[in-house]
Amino acid sequence: MVVKFLKSVFLKTRSYLGDRVRKIFSKSIDENTLEELEHLLYSADLGSSMSQEIVSDIQKNFKKNPKVDPDEILKHIKSRVKSHLSEYSSQLELKTPLTVILIVGVNGNGKTTSTAKLANYYKKSGKKVLLAAADTFRAAAVDQIEMWSKKIGVDLIKAQLGSDPAAVAFDSITAALSRKADVLIIDTAGRLQTKTHLMQELEKVKRVLQKQCPDAPHETLLTIDATIGQNAIEQAKVFHEHTPLTGLILTKLDGSSRGGVVVPIQKEIQIPIKFVGVGEKVDDLKIFDPNAFVDELFS
Repeated sequence: MVVKFLKSVFLKTRSYLGDRVRKIFSKSIDENTLEELEHLLYSADLGSSMSQEIVSDIQKNFKKNPKVDPDEILKHIKSRVKSHLSEYSSQLELKTPLTVILIVGVNGNGKTTSTAKLANYYKKSGKKVLLAAADTFRAAAVDQIEMWSKKIGVDLIKAQLGSDPAAVAFDSITAALSRKADVLIIDTAGRLQTKTHLMQELEKVKRVLQKQCPDAPHETLLTIDATIGQNAIEQAKVFHEHTPLTGLILTKLDGSSRGGVVVPIQKEIQIPIKFVGVGEKVDDLKIFDPNAFVDELFS
């Protein structure tokens, strides 16, 4: 299921990367060839550090085995990237009696839709889920999450437009505990990472949650738009500085010809990719599988 999902995502990317690597190494390996490979990997958003490391490895291996064929080189690249991405677990461990998940991110990154998809994922897993609409500054966000909650059949805690998000968080965790919910997922306002006061407000939400559940939130997931490439790294760095992240949800892979941005994000910030999503359908969210991801990226 995951592989089929990724095939549809990387239909363009995989032919682009896999074919180009084979084409580059169909000729003799020299400095120009290696520079061409480095440029290819960087253009796929793997980042300068990982691109340089891969090229350096290939250069060393070539000196030991000058007759290495393109498929062997491609296999080495895939193994190198898989090794890096597999350093971090993509699993979300549910706590007892309640798991609180905070969803953060910039408006337009698919934050509210991802919140709903995650609720649907856990409901289908047999969990009792409660949603909270703490993005109280945008009527559209509250309307959207309410529409999704009805569609997937989970309860929603909301307040009037302009209400204190921390108050919504307090009401939602109170309700989740009293209703014996397994998972509480809170959609927060779309923070601009340069606005310090908005980040401070997010910290207030966390303090309110911890009054009733000392170790909450158990997961703080940042939604990242795959189409913005290297800018995603800067977003993740700033959010992680203000509110420690436990994982990322990579969205809009269907709108990008490059999925490699997951590599530098995880390498530079050391935060695992937990989920990947495409499209607007409620089932278009899957646990990140690094092996399947890399196989499709470089097929």
